[in-house]
Amino acid sequence: MQPLTRSDRSVIGRWWWTVDRWILAALIVLIGFGILLIQAASPAVAVNHGWSNFYFVERHIATLVPGAAIIFFLSLLPPRKVRLVAALGLAVFVPLLMITPFFGVEIKGAVRWIHIPFLSIQPSEFVKPLFTVTAAWLFTRQYERRGFPALSANIALYLTIAVCLLMQPDIGMTFLVSVIWFTQFFLAGLPIGFVGLSGLGGIVSLFIAYHTFPHFTVRMNKFLSHTGDTYQVDRALAAFAHGGLFGTGPGQGTVKMTIPDAHADFVFAVAGEELGLIWCLVIIGLFAFIVLRGLLRLRQENNLFVTLAAGGLLTEFGLQAVINLASTMRLMPAKGMTLPFLSYGGSSLLGLCIGMGFLLALTRKRFGAEDE
Repeated sequence: MQPLTRSDRSVIGRWWWTVDRWILAALIVLIGFGILLIQAASPAVAVNHGWSNFYFVERHIATLVPGAAIIFFLSLLPPRKVRLVAALGLAVFVPLLMITPFFGVEIKGAVRWIHIPFLSIQPSEFVKPLFTVTAAWLFTRQYERRGFPALSANIALYLTIAVCLLMQPDIGMTFLVSVIWFTQFFLAGLPIGFVGLSGLGGIVSLFIAYHTFPHFTVRMNKFLSHTGDTYQVDRALAAFAHGGLFGTGPGQGTVKMTIPDAHADFVFAVAGEELGLIWCLVIIGLFAFIVLRGLLRLRQENNLFVTLAAGGLLTEFGLQAVINLASTMRLMPAKGMTLPFLSYGGSSLLGLCIGMGFLLALTRKRFGAEDE
């Protein structure tokens, strides 16, 4: 097999020499950590359900196969086709999101999953990256003032998605989508006075949510008073303490056996116990590297749509990681949000693959007509 050269004009050749290979490499390393940690964390959970020890890791790898294909094929797209794919995808998943509260399946007091033939999906995980790119396009249209009421359409779309998420209810996802949207609004030229009002509105919204949604009230009370059922968080902290600086070694952890969601929302606690503080810092560094590397690529960008879309995708990726890490270490109320590429979860993994495919496409080096 001949190595790819800069003169190679094939699709693969052009892709290889234009894609950000540093971001791609960091993603591959994160995916490798995810396989390792899910294999370490999931056997006890699988056995409790009467499944084989490899049940979760096999399903995770099976989802990674189409996920990797999604990343690759989306990363081949020019910006014009990125926004087209996002708009078409949103046209599919927003209706699914709208019917989820009425026809979905209730799990732990929330209705976030919907069954379609042969599989069960969480539409909100797909809506996140698709809405991020579509909102960026609408902000761009508003900035260019082409006669289309882009800002009105953008606000209406955001409110529709936010209301659907609150009906599930999913406060954390609503918060994440809102931060992404307002970040893009700020980058698109939102006056600084409105930025302050937006922040005040966010605080008021949290106050209203506290007095409106009982499950959110319970979680906040547990976090503020450190009383009540804090079993998972307490066991997660015990796992970090047991792992110490160098960890117990892959597969050697014992505290992880007592964490019900060790393979999903609390997978970082397994990393803390078995890999130790040093490798946990490496994992955090990978998340930070992807975000900072992406932002550095945007410093030289003169395409407003690319700046807004990639900035929103980086905000989604980084903020989701921060929320999971902070809730695992009891720095914020517990939230059922996965750690990107490390936690088990089919819909979350595929949604992240869509977002990273878009990001790699938008941060590629572009020439001539591709930059339109």
